[in-house]
Amino acid sequence: MIVVKVGGGLLAQAGRLDAVLAEVALASRQMPLIVVPGGGPFADAVRELDRRVGLSDDAAHWMAVLAMDQYAHVIVDLLVDGALVTGPSEIERARASGRVPVLAPYRWLREADPLPHSWDVTSDSIAAWVAGQVGGRHLVLVKPADATGSSLVDPHFPRALLDHVTSETIPADRIEELRAALRAGRV
Repeated sequence: MIVVKVGGGLLAQAGRLDAVLAEVALASRQMPLIVVPGGGPFADAVRELDRRVGLSDDAAHWMAVLAMDQYAHVIVDLLVDGALVTGPSEIERARASGRVPVLAPYRWLREADPLPHSWDVTSDSIAAWVAGQVGGRHLVLVKPADATGSSLVDPHFPRALLDHVTSETIPADRIEELRAALRAGRV
């Protein structure tokens, strides 16, 4: 199983999200995968509100996870054969029916509550946790083309990623690299 985290920043780059989702749809015909959304502008709205009113860590955390649910709906709307799922059993049902599971993680995370409630935890760490939970072997983080340096993953990510899961970060403008990363998950 490959977990593909699709960064929310792709919404700000015309055509990038469509190109990435086209590759995900193609890859899903060859191997089992699950899409985990980022938070994008939905999470940015939570960050801005937090700056303005000073939300508690718990409120900010759960609101940011709900932001991922919103982006999941966008992805499902644009992804050929995408299916909104909220947990492990729905992931399996979607895959069994030939659909591409796109995780809206709030319900599953709320029940398990596995991660710290802090801005040190983003959708990257959540995708790493999901990869461990679904038996994923490979995690592909698709980021906006301009993502660079230490901001590539959140501070908690190394602790959330299990030893048996490999990960790589691919800029969304490097479709050939994304294609290769998705193919590499087959071996």
